[in-house]
Amino acid sequence: MAERSFKKEVQQLRIPAGEEFRGEGILAVTKALLQSGVGYVAGYQGSPISHLMDVLADAKEILDELGVHFEASASEATAAATLAASVMYPIRGAVTWKSTVGTNVASDALANLASGGVTGGALIIIGEDYGEGSSIMQERSHAFAMKSQMWLLDPRPNLESIVQAVEDGFELSEASNTPVMLQMRVRSCHVHGRFITRENRRPAFSLAEALANPKRDTGRIVLPPASFAHEHEKIRDRWPAAVKFIREKQLNEFFDGDFEDVGLILQGGLYNGVIRALQLLGLADSFGNSRIPLYVMNVTYPVIDDEIIEFCQTKRAVLLLEEGQPDFIEQNLHAILRKAGVATRLTGKDVLPMAGEYTTQVMRDGIEAFLKANEPQALASGAIGDAGPSRDAATPVPAPQPDAMPITFHPKVKDLASVVPSRPAGFCTGCPERPIFAAMKLVQADLGEHHISCDIGCHLFSILPPFNLGATTMGYGLGAASSAAFNVKSGKRSISVMGDGGFWHNGLTSGIGNAVFNKNDGVIVIIDNFYSSATGGQDILSSRADNPDRTTKNPIEKAIRGTGVKWVRTIDRTYDVARLRDTLEEALTTTTDGPKVIIAQSECMLNKQRRVKPLFNKAVKAGERVVKERFGVDPDVCTGDHACIRLSGCPSLSVKDSGDPLKEDPVAHVDASCVGCGNCGEVAEAAVLCPSFYRADIIHNPTSGDRFVAKVRGAVIGWLQRRRAARLARFAL
Repeated sequence: MAERSFKKEVQQLRIPAGEEFRGEGILAVTKALLQSGVGYVAGYQGSPISHLMDVLADAKEILDELGVHFEASASEATAAATLAASVMYPIRGAVTWKSTVGTNVASDALANLASGGVTGGALIIIGEDYGEGSSIMQERSHAFAMKSQMWLLDPRPNLESIVQAVEDGFELSEASNTPVMLQMRVRSCHVHGRFITRENRRPAFSLAEALANPKRDTGRIVLPPASFAHEHEKIRDRWPAAVKFIREKQLNEFFDGDFEDVGLILQGGLYNGVIRALQLLGLADSFGNSRIPLYVMNVTYPVIDDEIIEFCQTKRAVLLLEEGQPDFIEQNLHAILRKAGVATRLTGKDVLPMAGEYTTQVMRDGIEAFLKANEPQALASGAIGDAGPSRDAATPVPAPQPDAMPITFHPKVKDLASVVPSRPAGFCTGCPERPIFAAMKLVQADLGEHHISCDIGCHLFSILPPFNLGATTMGYGLGAASSAAFNVKSGKRSISVMGDGGFWHNGLTSGIGNAVFNKNDGVIVIIDNFYSSATGGQDILSSRADNPDRTTKNPIEKAIRGTGVKWVRTIDRTYDVARLRDTLEEALTTTTDGPKVIIAQSECMLNKQRRVKPLFNKAVKAGERVVKERFGVDPDVCTGDHACIRLSGCPSLSVKDSGDPLKEDPVAHVDASCVGCGNCGEVAEAAVLCPSFYRADIIHNPTSGDRFVAKVRGAVIGWLQRRRAARLARFAL
């Protein structure tokens, strides 16, 4: 159950040729694939391309009509290996995943694919999750493209350029017999726009035809001696073919300007931000017309030497805008210009940060510093935009450093940041993973601290307050593998955590299988929330959903026992904090040898709310009797200790004034965002905290019996309240 349905939007994929397509970047990519005659598509979900997988799944009927095969892969490595269909046969194939982590997982298959080369077009759509909004280590895909000699496209972030890049990518791949990577930044994935469509095409050569007429070419297989020849083929044949295609098709773009002595060279994905930065400096208009000449590298690898020389040789200085580190392109351009004897001054990371996302403000400051040093009259001729005050023209502009990077246009925001406390990322309201880590904290209070290896997924938030659990995270599904070195007799066992998505992605073999094989004595906690929740709620092998296109309802416990694990406990309700605590304590103290595996199961609350809310609202509208559970805190009973908040951290738990002059500390309070999971009360009971939590049942469309019971309860409660008030009045006298 994906977090968003595209059933309505995918109907635009049927738009005939010559009409206007409007929508999101992800939809435009799908339409471009169909226009290009793609034969098969595969991939693994992950930001920022999760929605591409969801769009493809919702477009299954359209794909089937065109004879396009689509499948959600078990991992990025599976997706990359799927491109093997394009090695021997002239079939266009595309795969997608989150980069750079997904590229790392797929690296073995990609290296082999790039070595042997392809016959059909092979396009790898990578979601480049780099910058301030990223959830992964800050690395670039550029290095991998260079290492394996695969061409890297980075189109301007508008729908026309993105669609053209998909179509050009297939042609470039076929012209050079090389896989092509298409980099989709976060903003490219979600940008909205329009383009004129072309007709959807059936694959020119189908998978069925390939199966009926199998082919085999040992020259394409990565085995000696062919593997030694592949390296020479890349440099001798494929590289020149790619350069020739890129030049002839003009994949990179030149834009003229008024100030011909200077210029900007930029990655295509930065184009919109650069234009906005120039607007703020008064050097571009709202239509994208720049007064500074631009060379836009929609292909960032390979770099086309002749085009660089052509752009630079008539200029006194150029600024390269290359986001991220290392400065691969800048080093390349220095080599090209110096070898060609071009004296143009190349500026880059000396006025722009070496690391970090190139936001509009960062680029504005870098361009301003470059122009002050090389073309000050350009700044004098432009009117500064309305996004913030400009520096005085005489003020020197220092090169921004990574640890002093400007983050906002308005200086008052900096003052605000010093007052408002930071809000670390955390679990959603009602998340079933929250009680697991509350139980873990309770166990550690009794048995002492343990080494805890975390994993990629929502459970990674346990590292942050209020839980502060976990020492490492090494990769998706590698939680258990991260504890492998701690398989020593020391009186304490390590604890590992992984989610159900990570378990099926990598954890079954690298974690569970490895632990069994090496007789690991640690504890492994598998969090089964029924979906690959962190990537958008897609179904996986163990999902409970009825999925007509996938096989689901395959229990994790069966897979674990199949590897040879003897000690397994399944908890089918994670909100039972006391049971979780006792089970964890048993796992950490049992004399049983071998890995101890706890499977903690409860449905992801976000997906549950998406599933239940429409049904609930429909029932209320139909006049049916339905009950919604809510929880609250009795302010008279609450002591203001707030241990419940420290052991829960639920966003619906806050504090408020007690209303009692004898209680100076604020009391706990449950706000309207509560979803009725009951975790707060369960934690309070398991930790032997104050009994201030209560449950209230809100009845919609009550029956006459419900109304009678409510009337009786109201009368009794009213009598008790009046009696209490009378007693307090006597004390007041």
